[in-house]
Amino acid sequence: MEILLDIIRSVDYNILLLIADRLRGGMLDPVMTMLSLIGNGGAVWITLAVLLLFFRKTRRAGAAMLLAMLAGFLVGNLWLKELVMRPRPFVTHSDLTALLAPGDRWSFPSGHALSSFAAATALWCFHKKTGVLALVLAALIAFSRLYASVHYPTDVLAGMLIGIVLGHAAAFLTDRIIDTFHSIRLRKGDK
Repeated sequence: MEILLDIIRSVDYNILLLIADRLRGGMLDPVMTMLSLIGNGGAVWITLAVLLLFFRKTRRAGAAMLLAMLAGFLVGNLWLKELVMRPRPFVTHSDLTALLAPGDRWSFPSGHALSSFAAATALWCFHKKTGVLALVLAALIAFSRLYASVHYPTDVLAGMLIGIVLGHAAAFLTDRIIDTFHSIRLRKGDK
């Protein structure tokens, strides 16, 4: 098991080193910094979700996005990060420098990837075309965290997978809850 973990750690580090050596230091730096910043605290996703709540056709998607992000915050930030306590790549490897301040101490899982994929997946469950665009943005935000050397690839992968699961679960629950309330309201109207 320890050999497998050593291999994963080595691959994680080498991918970050490759990104830092081959991609960083040019015109991509401000773009990736901006992508990472709009993902801070799920700001872009919360804003979008709240806007979607105002329209009947998109209300379920907005509610599901907020539910998915809340679940992601609880699972990722409050539970897993504190359980695993994995240091950031630039802390562990002095040859990696962070492009920006990471926001908190721990690396696993990536909160940016988790919230982005949770929200984008929830949106995709209700609106496929818009959801695909949101998933592309989620992937760019997740990659920006690697680019900035503030997460390992396995942090981002874990955040992405947990986010996708929570996005689907939130969409399912939102559908059931809203349908239940709608049915109750209709039955009360019949009496």
